[in-house]
Amino acid sequence: MEEEFRNFGLMQRRRACGQGFTLIEMVIAVALLLTLAALGIPIYQSYLDRARNTTAESDIAVLQLKIQVYQEENDKLPDSLSDVKWGKPDPWGHPYQYLNFADAGPGWKGKARKDKFLVPLNSTYDLYSNGKDGQSNPPLTTKVSKDDIIRANDGAFIGPASMY
Repeated sequence: MEEEFRNFGLMQRRRACGQGFTLIEMVIAVALLLTLAALGIPIYQSYLDRARNTTAESDIAVLQLKIQVYQEENDKLPDSLSDVKWGKPDPWGHPYQYLNFADAGPGWKGKARKDKFLVPLNSTYDLYSNGKDGQSNPPLTTKVSKDDIIRANDGAFIGPASMY
């Protein structure tokens, strides 16, 4: 009988020890998870930003081709992107910006995008995405224009305004 009592006590101790985690173990596990999240979230966000930029660049390249086809078929540039049957927004949910200034006549200054020397980026039309912040100004040197995805040099450059 004494032996049964000892075995019962041993079983109770085993159950008590194996029933869960201690507070210290839980704190260590949570700290480890938070550290991994702190490292992983910025890396994932950077990946998403690069993917969105690449999508916008490819969309602008496709739009440029559609505009070129429209121009060859109609002997003029389209008045808007709806003329080339484009309604898709940029990766951030904003509409792509298109400005035809070739048909506006000589000397037209308007809202053409300009480089750091305030020289227009293109000779016929501007095509760009306002980028992540959804804001833009004609000169690329302004802070809100740095994240824009632009078409420059009449299509020879398509990419972030900060890289131009």
